[in-house]
Amino acid sequence: VQLVESGGGLVQAGGSLRLSCAASGRSFSNYAMGWFRQAPGKEREFVAAISWSGDSTYYTDSVKGRFTISRDNAKKAVHLQMNSLKPEDTAVYYCAVGPRVSATDEDEYGYWGQGTQVTVSS
Repeated sequence: VQLVESGGGLVQAGGSLRLSCAASGRSFSNYAMGWFRQAPGKEREFVAAISWSGDSTYYTDSVKGRFTISRDNAKKAVHLQMNSLKPEDTAVYYCAVGPRVSATDEDEYGYWGQGTQVTVSS
């Protein structure tokens, strides 16, 4: 599976961005998918995950109510809608293939994308 993220950019605090992750290869719909982020000087952290069917989602506390993860298995894509963005959301965002929706440890994920930069100005 190959993953390519897009949709990052520069936005003012309070604004919105929609990230997309396009997958190639077979069996995309068999796996949970997750989004992680890494801010400068910090470790990569879990943001959100979605089950293979899209019926179940999981978020880190800091983005609950602001971010929404979704997927379209027919188009082999997963999205992250980010609203009410804050400067502390600034990071490189990565999508990855995961074992289950509740997995938050990056070591449990395989097949990472190259990342897309999100910068939120104050």
